[in-house]
Amino acid sequence: MKLTLVTTLLFLAPCALGHGYVSVLGVAGTSYAAFNGDEPTEDGHATAPSVVRRISTIDPVKGANNPFLNCGQNATAAALVAPTAAGDALTFNWEAGGGEGWPHDMGPLMFYLANCGDTTCDQFDSTTAQWFKIAQIGLKSDRVTWYQAVAKSMFLVVAGGPANVTLPSNIAPGNYLFRHEIIALHLANEMGGAEFYPSCSQINITGSGTGAPTAEELVSFPGAYSDKDPGIYVPDQYKQSKQHGKDSWHIKEQWLLPDHLSVKRAY
Repeated sequence: MKLTLVTTLLFLAPCALGHGYVSVLGVAGTSYAAFNGDEPTEDGHATAPSVVRRISTIDPVKGANNPFLNCGQNATAAALVAPTAAGDALTFNWEAGGGEGWPHDMGPLMFYLANCGDTTCDQFDSTTAQWFKIAQIGLKSDRVTWYQAVAKSMFLVVAGGPANVTLPSNIAPGNYLFRHEIIALHLANEMGGAEFYPSCSQINITGSGTGAPTAEELVSFPGAYSDKDPGIYVPDQYKQSKQHGKDSWHIKEQWLLPDHLSVKRAY
């Protein structure tokens, strides 16, 4: 059967809407719009400069050894660097294709930093980055609901939402690349089914702190995860069990991001 253009677009639309990206980053009260390759440029001109590294598509990264696990699909350095201070809050707004709300509701949110050294992060090669984790958000206290589900129910994740993080108050000043990631687990019942949505932003942190990670707390992307890791490969995630007198999805304690899934928290 020959597909018409309209039929093809209708077929592809649900796929695009089922993926997403960081659309706006808030740093110290300033908002920076992010752009991706699925968006048209305005009037044929380049989009406005940002601190968020641009990706070529909002499709997820598949496979723990995929080189795009670093900063996203074909990520390229952004033009700007956001000034901020130790202890400041960063906010991340996630949305899907077509400007819809975040589509997924299962899996953790991760937050990493990498020191860019003496160079500003707009000139830094992220494939050489050594990352350390500063925060992670997984299941809520009921051990059933993921905080990611809150992002799904909100068009913009703003102050008080799940995709917010506070920079360590004692971190040493300098140039840092910030890597925020959603790991979507709705297909993780099959090996390699987990969907990774990494996003990297360029910041410069001021302050008088001296905090820094140890060598044991540093990892590379790819390299930090394995497709076999519990919490990334979850073959029985859709097994139902009776809890509190009603059916609910079976959640194992190992889903609460065991230490080997990433690095120790450095701060």
